[in-house]
Amino acid sequence: MRISTNQAGNRGWEQEELGSCIAGLPFFDHHCHGVVKNSLNRDDFESLISESSSPATPGTTRFDSNIGFQIRRLCAPVLGLQSFAEPDEYLEARSSLPTDTVNRLLMQQAKLSRLGVETGHSPDIITSPEELGHLASARSYEIIRLERLAEDIAQKLAADKAGDSRRLQECFIGKVQGSLVEAKNYAIGVKSIAAYRVGLDLDPARPTLKELELAVTEFVRTGGVRLEDPVIIRFLLWQAIDLGLAIQLHVGYGDDDVDLHRCNPLLMTELFRRTIHTGARFMLLHCYPFHREAGYLADVFPHVYFDVGLAVNYTGAQASQVIAESLELAPFGKILFSTDAYGLPELYLVGAELFRQGLTKALWRFHTESAWPIEEAMRVARMIAVDNAVRAYGIEE
Repeated sequence: MRISTNQAGNRGWEQEELGSCIAGLPFFDHHCHGVVKNSLNRDDFESLISESSSPATPGTTRFDSNIGFQIRRLCAPVLGLQSFAEPDEYLEARSSLPTDTVNRLLMQQAKLSRLGVETGHSPDIITSPEELGHLASARSYEIIRLERLAEDIAQKLAADKAGDSRRLQECFIGKVQGSLVEAKNYAIGVKSIAAYRVGLDLDPARPTLKELELAVTEFVRTGGVRLEDPVIIRFLLWQAIDLGLAIQLHVGYGDDDVDLHRCNPLLMTELFRRTIHTGARFMLLHCYPFHREAGYLADVFPHVYFDVGLAVNYTGAQASQVIAESLELAPFGKILFSTDAYGLPELYLVGAELFRQGLTKALWRFHTESAWPIEEAMRVARMIAVDNAVRAYGIEE
């Protein structure tokens, strides 16, 4: 959507009009996950609206949170209820419909045009990229999780009893390299959860063959169940770098498996310095509370991009402030949009709507306080909504 210079310059605009124009943009959710296919009871539903692996504290509910309030505000009307319907009323209306119908209604209300679907987290219980795209009436692309790729390969080698340490090393390296080369034919990028497994303060150097042989031997010997070896994770990252891939990195806020103090993206500064001319691109995901640090990195390194994905859902009514802060320092051509939605279609709708509202609020303030032309505000909105991701991932229209 384009607003002409004459249209933008010769009449007054209202914030609602700008919001309507931004809502009409074809948003590209560059990092998300599938939704569950089965019906959910209240405990299951509440577990999916929190990053904690524990149930709500006795006497409390996950609905009493910013994300819980936004689900009641934005999703209840889609199911035929009043905004802020009580949780029990909402869940009753939800369970009265087939799961596929609920998924389709809420996904399509999110009004997304493209989805970058990361497939490494519990793929057996959620929709595939193709299924998710069908539900949302959107084009879907796959994102490969590096750690899961390595775990799958190691588990197969352990089952096959591939031989001595040198043979294991050669098989593991060859299969990782082959899988990533093949992935370039069907996926738009890869993702690493190094922040969860080893922290972002990992050695930026490429691992030596001797380091790798020892690490691979031990990893396969223990069954390849959970990759927590920094040497192998460095190897995976450098393989993706050598192939010039788009590499998504979890940064900052996440579940209780993460050590947040080791998730500051500034810890990866030296890796970014070493990889400027490799053709690889780094997409820093979520970033809260380090979104200002991520904006700095996106400013100084040409191959670093970022979003505030997960933070938008969980900050709810405060999301507009986080979105505005993400616009402070970073070049507008380096900011991406994502929901990081997993399991619930509600998370797509809430994440998309809150982002549209927050972006509208920030750009309207730039218009009224700093005299930005409406046409320029819309140009920036479109960059963040879709154009930056299309360009960064090398997607041909």
